[in-house]
Amino acid sequence: MYGLLIGGIGGFIISAVLGIFIIPVLRRLKFGQEIREEGPKWHAKKSGTPTMGGLIFIGAIIIMIALCYTISVLTGIDMPCDSTMFLLIAVSVLYGIIGFIDDYIKVILKRNLGLTAKQKFLMQLIAAIVFVCWAVYGEGISTEVRIPFTSLAFDIGFAFIPLAVLVILATVNSVNLTDGLDGLATCITIVVAVFFMLFAEFGSFPNRTVALFAAILVGSLLGFLIYNKFPANVFMGDTGSLFLGGAVSGMAILLEQPLALIIVGLVYLIETLSVIIQVISFKTTGKRVFKMSPIHHHFEMCGWKETKIVAVFTAVTAVLCALMYFFG
Repeated sequence: MYGLLIGGIGGFIISAVLGIFIIPVLRRLKFGQEIREEGPKWHAKKSGTPTMGGLIFIGAIIIMIALCYTISVLTGIDMPCDSTMFLLIAVSVLYGIIGFIDDYIKVILKRNLGLTAKQKFLMQLIAAIVFVCWAVYGEGISTEVRIPFTSLAFDIGFAFIPLAVLVILATVNSVNLTDGLDGLATCITIVVAVFFMLFAEFGSFPNRTVALFAAILVGSLLGFLIYNKFPANVFMGDTGSLFLGGAVSGMAILLEQPLALIIVGLVYLIETLSVIIQVISFKTTGKRVFKMSPIHHHFEMCGWKETKIVAVFTAVTAVLCALMYFFG
């Protein structure tokens, strides 16, 4: 437990300090977000806000993991930084790199849509396949799939690999879509990471390495939230949102709970479904189901303030995580 406290508090401090230095650099480099014309009109005032801010918490997480390893070696405090930790940070950083390339194209090359859909999908697919195969054949995780809120579990063998890949791809892109309001993806992911931290530390299938990673993630995101809360001084960009998607899905896979993301990450899922429903409806009937998608924009169009949407979506996630933890 001391390790989790050290990881969380350390991640918070490092992230908060890094923000002081990184945000001015992003401003000087003119790494400002361009607001898409089809978005809410009132978001135009956010144009120019520094993006790629995910570098703040990514840097904090990497630094804190290195510090945890050093503390463990020098003091003997049990802070597991083994191959599982390396695998988690590797998959998260891989997706962060994909997001960074996307942000670079948008911000520096002034192509507002970034990577093409095919380019992004192919890169994400390769990263997911490598991670899942490594987890199954390298780390020896079970290929059983547990059904939430039941005692049922099915060993699906090789079929686990495409299922896990699908879970990762869906989660990464869902977190990316959720990152549309100041602090929204940050707050929701903090709650989800707290769930995985507690589950990994005290659950039926403990994994102290995942618990430590989750604690560091929580602390680093809380430090980032200082700058990302409304009105945001920095956006995480695809650099940050894809990193978080990789981190969240990576923890779920390594804890052998891929379907748990349907419950604890339901807000992510609804954000994605709202876009899919909107596109299908408009292309088939010419009508829109929502005033705007993803669904957080729909609530904005209904008159909800950003802070209210973030608070409600985060509270819903907290309730779902509590239900999954106690009854899942």
